[in-house]
Amino acid sequence: MKIKTGKDEITYLLALVFKKYETETGKEVIRNTNRKNYEELGKFLSIISNQLPYTQVELQHEYYPEDRNSKNLEYPYLKYDITGGQIKDAYNGLVSKPRSFLLDACYIYLFGVGRLGFEKDIKDDHLILIENTEEIIKKEHKSQIMWYLFSAICVLIILFSSFNWWKTSEKLRTIKSDLAITPYHPTAAEIKYIEGIWMVYIGSPQARTSDNSRFHKIVRNIMDIKYKDGYFLFTRYGAGFDHYGYMQFENSDVISIHSYVKNNSNKIESPRLSLMRLEKGKKALNVISASWNFDHNKRNDVIGIREVYIKQAGAGNVKEVINTIENSSCHCKILVWSLGKDIKTYYLRNELIDDLKDTSLKKLVDENSILLRNPDKNIILKSPNQIN
Repeated sequence: MKIKTGKDEITYLLALVFKKYETETGKEVIRNTNRKNYEELGKFLSIISNQLPYTQVELQHEYYPEDRNSKNLEYPYLKYDITGGQIKDAYNGLVSKPRSFLLDACYIYLFGVGRLGFEKDIKDDHLILIENTEEIIKKEHKSQIMWYLFSAICVLIILFSSFNWWKTSEKLRTIKSDLAITPYHPTAAEIKYIEGIWMVYIGSPQARTSDNSRFHKIVRNIMDIKYKDGYFLFTRYGAGFDHYGYMQFENSDVISIHSYVKNNSNKIESPRLSLMRLEKGKKALNVISASWNFDHNKRNDVIGIREVYIKQAGAGNVKEVINTIENSSCHCKILVWSLGKDIKTYYLRNELIDDLKDTSLKKLVDENSILLRNPDKNIILKSPNQIN
């Protein structure tokens, strides 16, 4: 239950205080507009109010800090002194928010505890706040309306969110179906087989007409492949530029590889599509790609090409080495692979087929590994002496 506040509270309390004070002292308090008539009562109540900084726990009232700055210790100059004027105004209903120390002094004088203590154990029903029945009904009705409104808004938000989620899910499901995204979910063994570091041998430099010494020239790339939620993401490091892309199993033995040249414009550049067929027991996997010759400007054209993938490691980190003397002297890109204490360095550059130590690779990436978009006998050189 709540107790009264404001004018209703203080006027009732003071009426009880007057009655008790007059009974105990035999002194009559003349109730008019002359503040002098209330001064003796004010001094009496001030004895209680000036002790409030020291009786919070004992008498159960709010906290009052000590008055440490007062130079005049006589009534009515102390911080918590109750004056005749304060009592007069409060009793005559002129104060809507009576001073808290006046309230607590009245409660302590009448009931032996402060206002907080009285609220815990109400000893006078006349101080209980009784709301008007009509007002209570209005408040309850308003509260119900607000609750219904809040509930309706929550339901609408849930319905709207659910609809958007469903709509988005349907759209994603449609896109996934139409574009055949992750049609096959690989097993743990299949994931382990693909994930890791791969070396890729590519003969695309042989199709660059800007290079007169392109005969039998190839380039090696390093691919760092990582599995993610049904598909693979990778970075493909090249001698001059890098690719990024993704791979997915189309079925248990065919993987599609999609990649793009990395650039700073966030635009798609030179998209590539490759198909890898898994062959158990083979060290080198031949991959057919719709790719580019990666020549300068308008000379850059689409080609078909065979590439050779050879796995180097199942895990580890790949880091590019830059701004070293070794970079300058080798005219290449240097990559360092590491896994624990194991470290291996790769030098990526355009090189000649005849310099490959693995002779089985030579016929896989020679001039016969490239298919031009438009047939031209002068682009892919058949001998080092052939003129463009």
